[in-house]
Amino acid sequence: MTKESQIVERLSFMNLDSTAQQNIKNAKPILMKALPGALDTFYDQARTFPHTAQFFHNANLIASAKNRQLGHWDYISSGEFNQDYVKAVTTIGQTHARIGLEPRWYIGGYALVLESLIAAIVEARWPRGILGAGRSSARQVTAELSAVVKATMLDMDFAISVYLDALETARQASEARARATNDAVMKAVGEALGRIAQGDLTHRIGDDMPEEYRQLRDDFNLAIAQLSETLSQVQGTAETISRGADEIANAADDLSQRTERQAASIQQTAAALDQITASVTRTAGGTKRASGAVNAAKADTRHSGTVVDQAILAMSEIEKSSNQIARINGIIYDIAFQTNLLALNAGVEAARAGDQGRGFAVVAQEVRALAQRSSEAAREIKALILASAQHVNHGVGLVDETGKALKAIMAKVTEIDDLVGEIASSTQEQAAGLSQVNIAVNQVDQVVQQNAAMVEETTAATRSLKGETEELAALVGRFAVDDGQDQSRTMARPDAPASRQAVSQLQALADRISASFARRPRYSDGPREEV
Repeated sequence: MTKESQIVERLSFMNLDSTAQQNIKNAKPILMKALPGALDTFYDQARTFPHTAQFFHNANLIASAKNRQLGHWDYISSGEFNQDYVKAVTTIGQTHARIGLEPRWYIGGYALVLESLIAAIVEARWPRGILGAGRSSARQVTAELSAVVKATMLDMDFAISVYLDALETARQASEARARATNDAVMKAVGEALGRIAQGDLTHRIGDDMPEEYRQLRDDFNLAIAQLSETLSQVQGTAETISRGADEIANAADDLSQRTERQAASIQQTAAALDQITASVTRTAGGTKRASGAVNAAKADTRHSGTVVDQAILAMSEIEKSSNQIARINGIIYDIAFQTNLLALNAGVEAARAGDQGRGFAVVAQEVRALAQRSSEAAREIKALILASAQHVNHGVGLVDETGKALKAIMAKVTEIDDLVGEIASSTQEQAAGLSQVNIAVNQVDQVVQQNAAMVEETTAATRSLKGETEELAALVGRFAVDDGQDQSRTMARPDAPASRQAVSQLQALADRISASFARRPRYSDGPREEV
């Protein structure tokens, strides 16, 4: 759509018809009279804000801009929105886009100017009468104000549209330049990556990169140089690992043979320890049983000593009883002696009495005879008691000796019990110790067996490592690397290990490539012009 057709469409949409255009012409004297003061108010306001003050930093610029605005408003107030008007407003919009004046300041400036113009129209046209004539004049004022506001909005619309079109054109041009730059960068990077894919690590990106991609080039070349150095080190390391794997394999074979011999010796030792442990265990069992028998004999001896003590006590009691019987027998002997004396006296008295005491004499004779028999019995009992006391004393002596002998036996049995207990305890400790030794030897045997298995696994892993090292050397050998001299541009290298640095550089390179294609240069850095 052409500019002319666009102005026609906009005039129709805003109802800015011939009547409205005539109203603008009618208000032109008022507008042109009020415009100088309105523009002065706008420029004074613009100089107080940093964003707009940069465009009006001296009186000459303000005077030039003011003359341009008066000329442009002469177009607007004429009510002729023709091709000349379109060219004028297009020039204004392009100028705003070129100097970087954002639409918000343009709209704000028009608001200040429009404020003064509306005030001037209202002051000049506002009806002073009352009744009907005032109503007709008020409609006329409204029509003029509406037309002036629409014309102002139309002018802002055109200027801002041109501003946006200019920005779009600049954006497209900038994107075209960016695409061309990106295509060149992608071609250079793609060629370098293709050479890397073919195994050539000696290729470097040249100096014909755009300035904003120089760091990308340097990072890429540095990463490739470090990757080349890393692969060279990998080649040397692979050879070293291969030689080391051979040495480890030989040592592992020798260790495997010695481990097998050691395992056989430990198995024999374990079998001998099993037999010794079984023998000591049987001995410990026999000693334990002997200790039980000794404990039983000790108990029997202790019981016999108790019986002897009881027998000694019984003999003592018998001796006491014999002494009591002897004392009682002495009393009986004394009674018999006294009775005999009494019978003798009775016989003497009976003899004196003659015939009258003859019966009493017979009784006395019988009592005397009884007393003599009692005395003889008492003497016999005393003799028996003496003999019994001698036998009891002899038996007490024998029992006492028996008690001493049993105590001696008890002491020996106790000593034997202690010795047998110590032997049993030592034997059990030996059996437990041998059992633990046996367990430890069995565990050592298991460990040795496991070590033997691990040695075999190590030997197999070493052979596998050697094969994989040879494959790694073959893979690395596919790359062409630098011969020790840096073929890229002179640049400082970090002291970090090459492998980690290469990986980090490649990662950073990928991030930088992704970020670089998102860059968008600014649309315009040209000189500023007055509004």
